[in-house]
Parts: sequence; C-alpha cells; structure tokens
Amino acid sequence: MRVEIEYWAIDKLKPYIKNPRIIPQKAVDKVSDSIREFGFKTPVLATEDGTLISGHTRLLAAKQLGLSEIPVIICKDLDAAKAAALRLADNRTAQESSWDYELLAIELDELSGFDIDIAITGFDSDEIEGMTLDEPEIREYAEEIEAEDAEEPEDKLIHCPYCGKSFEK
Repeated sequence: MRVEIEYWAIDKLKPYIKNPRIIPQKAVDKVSDSIREFGFKTPVLATEDGTLISGHTRLLAAKQLGLSEIPVIICKDLDAAKAAALRLADNRTAQESSWDYELLAIELDELSGFDIDIAITGFDSDEIEGMTLDEPEIREYAEEIEAEDAEEPEDKLIHCPYCGKSFEK
C-alpha cells in the first residue's frame, strides 16, 4: 500500500488513552529541540479518527513548540487490533537496538568539527564527554551507562498527554 503524508491540525489528533509508554518531559524537550533544529521529519501514525498509533512524544513536542499542524500518515489499512499491535511493536522493536560506542564516539567527534551544537543529537553533555574518551575508557563508560540504564530510576517526572499536567511517579 502506498503511504501518503497529510498535514493535520494538532487538535484533530488524539493520544491513545491506554498508551503504556511513559513519556518524561526530558524526552519531550529533546524531541522539541530536534524538531526546532531539523524540522518535523518523521510523521506520526494515526487511525482515520485521529487516534495516535505512533508519535505521542512528537505530538507533545509539537504542542510544546506551538505548532498548529503536523505531518500524519493515516493507517487506513489497519483494523483496531492491528493498530494496537503496531502501537506496541513500534515502541518495543526500538528497544532491541543498542549502540556501538566506538562508532558513536567517531560520529560525535566528526560532528564536533562542524559548526553545530552536538547536544542537538539528544545526547547529554556527560554522555558526549564520555564518548570523547579513548577506546578502553569508552568501553568502561558504556558499561557504566548500560548499568545505570538497567537500574530503576528513583523519581520520574511524568507528563500527562491528556491533561497537560506533570507529576512525579
């Protein structure tokens, strides 16, 4: 099936009420920064009635930026069950990837030679600093980051996509 991108008013899109992903404000801020820098390059996916399948963080970022419309792919070919399955698969399959920290360090190092704020990549300054280390230090740093990622965070700031309020979990 051919994919067509439409531009919809933000108000026409509805977050999926049972979205199991937790979207911290930090993620919304990073996506907002990316959209501000590069434009809205990845459309959201939605059903014909405007319910999001994929792109909840992008929608929140667009609202944060005050955008009035965003690119949308309407998944007319999906019934409710397939839309729900895609919603989960889209998030879950992304978790299967990991970083090759040596190649990442090379990419970040090359970017530092250009007139660009490397933080726009979404990496925090501590992460970027860690990537500028030599090879043995990179591996050690990567192991530390992976161990930290595996730990349960103490407090999470949760942003409700429905009411707009933020609260700690």
